[in-house]
Amino acid sequence: MTSDAKDAKAAAGNPEAPRPLLPTIASPRDLRKIPIEQLPRLLAEIREYLIQTISKIGGHFGSSLGAAEITTALHYVFNTPEDKLVFDTGHQTYVHKVLTGRREQLPRIRQYGGISGFLKRKESEYDAFGAGHASTAISAALGMALARDLKGEKSKVVAIVSDGCMTGGEAYEGLQNAGQAQTDLLVILNDNQMFISNRVGALGTFLTKLLTQAAVRNAEKSVKEFLTRFKFWGASILRVAKRAKVLLFPGMLFEEMGFAYLGPVDGHDIGQLIEVLKHVKDLKGPVVLHCVTKKGKGYAPAEADAYAWHGPGKFDPASGKFLKNPTAKTQPPSYTAAFSKALLREAERDPRVLAITAAMPEGTGLDAFRDRFPRRYFDVGLAEEHAVTFSGGLAAEGYRPVVAIYSTFLQRGFDQIEHDICLQNLPVTFCLDRSGLVGEDGPTHHGVFDYSYLRMIPGMTVMAPADENELQHMLRTALTLDGPASLRYPRGISVGVSLDAEPQALPVGRGVRWKDGQDVTLLAIGSRVHPSVEAAHILEDAGISAGVLNMRFVKPLDVELLLEAAAKTPNLVTVEDNVLNGGFGSACLEALCAAGGQARVLRLGLPDRFIEHGAPHLLYDSVGLSAPKIAARVAEWLGRTLESKTAQAQEKTPA
Repeated sequence: MTSDAKDAKAAAGNPEAPRPLLPTIASPRDLRKIPIEQLPRLLAEIREYLIQTISKIGGHFGSSLGAAEITTALHYVFNTPEDKLVFDTGHQTYVHKVLTGRREQLPRIRQYGGISGFLKRKESEYDAFGAGHASTAISAALGMALARDLKGEKSKVVAIVSDGCMTGGEAYEGLQNAGQAQTDLLVILNDNQMFISNRVGALGTFLTKLLTQAAVRNAEKSVKEFLTRFKFWGASILRVAKRAKVLLFPGMLFEEMGFAYLGPVDGHDIGQLIEVLKHVKDLKGPVVLHCVTKKGKGYAPAEADAYAWHGPGKFDPASGKFLKNPTAKTQPPSYTAAFSKALLREAERDPRVLAITAAMPEGTGLDAFRDRFPRRYFDVGLAEEHAVTFSGGLAAEGYRPVVAIYSTFLQRGFDQIEHDICLQNLPVTFCLDRSGLVGEDGPTHHGVFDYSYLRMIPGMTVMAPADENELQHMLRTALTLDGPASLRYPRGISVGVSLDAEPQALPVGRGVRWKDGQDVTLLAIGSRVHPSVEAAHILEDAGISAGVLNMRFVKPLDVELLLEAAAKTPNLVTVEDNVLNGGFGSACLEALCAAGGQARVLRLGLPDRFIEHGAPHLLYDSVGLSAPKIAARVAEWLGRTLESKTAQAQEKTPA
């Protein structure tokens, strides 16, 4: 707890001290009634509220602490919601939610039935644009600004972009278009010197230079004034110097793209921020205001370790120690950890194996690879499109790149997968972490479309392991292929099966029979294989003989095993954690139709709607993909009941 927070807490318990400010704020209109000199006390109360609340439930933490002053100043100066605030990604918006009438709902954030951890238009009129993926704010804000112009309105539009989001290509596309359009638009660059992991690339290096010192700014001004006196072949020597990169200063990039640049300013000085914003809000044309902040500001443990406190679980607010799960030692490793270990083994075996991530080394488990093989590891920033084509260049030169990206983010590289990888049949392996329903991050992060968008591309091998043992075998399999391949695995702990001593390449396009049955056969894939086995046992207990096939491959599909199942049982049920449209079940129906197979088929998967956030087990149960719900749906489809044989026998036994 900071000294400001302690003072605020002490004041709250002192009857002679001023009453707490935070409970008086139900909307930004209330915020604007507070005198500027009292805002530091309000910010201390907000930070203390975030610390106490998130310590009990976990959630995005460091970014929101770092953006507290910027968020408060924006709502103080601008007339929201008429003026639009467009945040990038949404990690930094907990203070925004607190100030816009959702303070009392914060203890349920990211929980089933609670408010979203990101921005949602249907949740609040203050959430001007939904945000979950990075680098979108400038494009969306420009669209809103030009729509305002078309309607003849006078509202303001502000995009709040963290430095990490500036490593994504869409941010530059938006900047270029905004500079061309020359409409009134304010872009706040929240330079917290860190994003989800350590930022990379030229822009990251550029922004971390010590260019915020007064001496440097004064020297820049003097040089500019001096150079404007001279001409070079009729052109301003200043412009020539800029283009030749003789004169470097923080705003050069933005000014060359048509923006007026202001800053850097202290992003934690609320008084200065309000003064600057009042000045820039009425400036004409596109403007960039560069604010320097610190991730985790106001809570010492979060300031000291920005990555660990980006999205912590439960913790003790007094000591800053994370609260350990008492069952953690008895739990199996996570799928991410299993993948990390398997990839290290492959890299030790084959020096051609490389690893690529898009700013998620820890999230994808590539931090261990980075530490073990630093020259064979590449973090390209939040640039999934580039990551895919970059890996194609490596593959074209004889390497075996492994691209580890969350399923939901790989969608952003679809064209590159099709055009740059599959069309050229390059041996790139895509490892999709966080597949299926990922939980509290919700619909922007669920990885539920990859079967559909990958299996349609010629040449792509699409597989999904049932458990951590199959994961290591599938990784070995992918690295033996002469073309592209993908494997996907869920978030969270693995099944807990024992691992084979040595990974083996699996027969491509071949599934395996896990259980025989006479009445119905469940054809399952990936994370739904083990729940399907459990469902089969529930059905057996009710007198329904159910078989289970672990299909392993969505493409190429094991048509032989599929037709064998159709011939053995009259009823087939496909089970997947992908959307039904174009997914694994659709592939089975297409194959049956093409082969002239005869069977009655029920497809179980995700419906044609976005699934909200919540604990994964609750979400899977809500969509009918938990073991009991799978069994119940199959029994209903067969016109049978799930009453167990044991219960039936007890009913028939005389009292």
